[in-house]
Order: sequence, then C-alpha cells, then structure tokens
Amino acid sequence: MFDYDAELRRYHARLLEAVDIDPDARVLDIGCGTGQTTRAAARAASGGDALGVDISAPMLERARRLTNLEGLANARFECGDAQVHPLPAERFTIGLSRFGTMFFADPSAAFANIARALRPDARFVQLVWQDGSRQEWRAAVQLALTDELGAPSIPAADSAFSLADPAKVHAILSGAGFVDVQLAEVCEPVYYGADGASALHAIRSLRITSEPLRDLDDASTDRALSRLRTVFRARDEGGVWFDSCAWLVTARRG
Repeated sequence: MFDYDAELRRYHARLLEAVDIDPDARVLDIGCGTGQTTRAAARAASGGDALGVDISAPMLERARRLTNLEGLANARFECGDAQVHPLPAERFTIGLSRFGTMFFADPSAAFANIARALRPDARFVQLVWQDGSRQEWRAAVQLALTDELGAPSIPAADSAFSLADPAKVHAILSGAGFVDVQLAEVCEPVYYGADGASALHAIRSLRITSEPLRDLDDASTDRALSRLRTVFRARDEGGVWFDSCAWLVTARRG
C-alpha cells in the first residue's frame, strides 16, 4: 500500500492549519484514506468527534487499527462513496478533505451530498492538485516512462487533476450549495522515500507507473525502470522529494 501520509506530510500540516478545528467540532473527512487527517481532527475536537469516509476497505482497516492503537474513542470510519453515501443531514460543523475529492464520477452529486451533511454556514476545506504540468513528480515519471518514439507512455489527462481549474471548482461548489468559494495556491514538496530504491518501490505501486509498465515488454520495462532509478537517485538528498502545487479550497455551506 502506497504511503500517502508520508508523501503528503507537508500538505497535512498546511491543511490542519487552515481548518482550525474547534474543541467541540463535529468533523467530516472525505476520502480519509488510512485516517491520518481524521485522527488529527479527532484529537483537535476533544469534545466533539470525527467521521472519515473512504471507498477503500483496506485503507479503512488500517485506519481503524491505528485509531484503536491511539485510543481515540471519538474517531470512526465508514466505507462508502461520498456521491451517494447516506451521510446524516446537517450534522457536521466542519468538513475537510486532503486530496480526496478529485476522483468523483459525478462531482456535482458528491459535493451536494457533502453540503447536505454540513450545518448551515459550516466550512468545507479541501486540498486538490493543480494542473499536472505544475507537478514536478508527474513530469519526472512521465519523462522516465517515455517510449522509444518519444511519445509519453502516461495519458495526458488524469482524474487526480480533475479539480485543477478554479472556474470549474467555483461552478461545481456553487451549484452544490456552497458560498464564499475561494482558492489559494499552496506549493509544497512531496516525499517518495528515504532513498532512490525505496522511492522506486513506492512509485511502482501507483497507477501512473504501474499501468504504463504493464503494457511494455521486458526489455522496455527494464529501460524504463533504469531511467526511473536514475531520476530518483539524482533527487536523493536526505530523502526523495519533488515539487508540487495544489489549491487550498475553502467554502461555506449556504
């Protein structure tokens, strides 16, 4: 399982700073993964609670295990798609998401469902990726996996960047019942491993790498991995880091 918590450690801190959770908050965490953001929210909301929602059962299993180890009784998790998951109406005083909202098949339906779960005037704070061209990590992988003809092996479009356009974000959130939609640029490095070897192992588990490699023959795969290995070794300066840029999106339920 790819360690998104390690990858996004710098963004995690920026999100928590922006969310500013009250002790009595009731927090909804969308796309919670292994629950790092949910647990942080539960610790901040010591007199309230936090619910993490994600579609990945294996990630939620790990989330529950880590939560039990920490003894956090006010954090819980539900497996479901936020587009249709039966969230309780007007229960939550704040919502958040750390790169968990870009993958909806129907974002309008998803954000409308999230809005219904928030109390009137409740804030929703999320991080989403800017365009793929702003992501150094994506460019490095794409270059390393370029085929012999010079054409990129990775599709130019990717759902991870589906909310990169500010105008689109404004339109979707406004249509879902949110007001005061604002986007602020946040650029932080992302972490892929303690050294080149661990970074290569980690990146191979991601779709951006695994899908192109699956279509290559053995010789082409060896060449692509060799190029990736060289890229990661060159970036190994106390860990392998790549620059990236995101939007910090804030809004209130109308």
